[in-house]
Amino acid sequence: MSKMLLVLLAVVSLTLANASAQSGRRKPPVASPTPTPVAAPSPTPTTTDLRTSQVTAEKNQDYRCSDDGTLAHLIDDPATVKGYLPKEVDTRAEILKKPDPRYTEEARRAGVQGIVVLRVLLGPTGSIERIRVMRRLPYGLTENAIRVACEIKFKPAIKGGEKVPQWIAVEYGFMLSRSSIYGP
Repeated sequence: MSKMLLVLLAVVSLTLANASAQSGRRKPPVASPTPTPVAAPSPTPTTTDLRTSQVTAEKNQDYRCSDDGTLAHLIDDPATVKGYLPKEVDTRAEILKKPDPRYTEEARRAGVQGIVVLRVLLGPTGSIERIRVMRRLPYGLTENAIRVACEIKFKPAIKGGEKVPQWIAVEYGFMLSRSSIYGP
């Protein structure tokens, strides 16, 4: 019995030793630090630069539309936001205009396809109050979908004769053309 125990301990210790062994890859040589050249001051970003430098939209997070096209991440408690579901209102909000988002070059090169799903809170004054990401895509596609969702035009929902905020689900599909790897 003691021989079996010794053999078992030897097998376990060899297994552990192999598991902790290096993969055989060599570490890259450590480069000595070189002095960095002094860079010229960068110009202040323009409106188009602000649209390309973006917040990365994450699932189950809320965002607000801004006048300059940037995204503002909302960190308030979403439970405090009151919006009605379509079945809770007398007259549902009516979408008048829903623009289509554009592909980013990175997503096109990577061949990313799919659907971005957003929950949009349509305000009683005709403005988009907040946008929640339910399903996202990488390479800036979610952010582009949020930007065009900010441009949705609608007639507000009505409950009890008053205009009220209403949540709606909005989907934006990103599909590359079959005829070209670069798509539409």
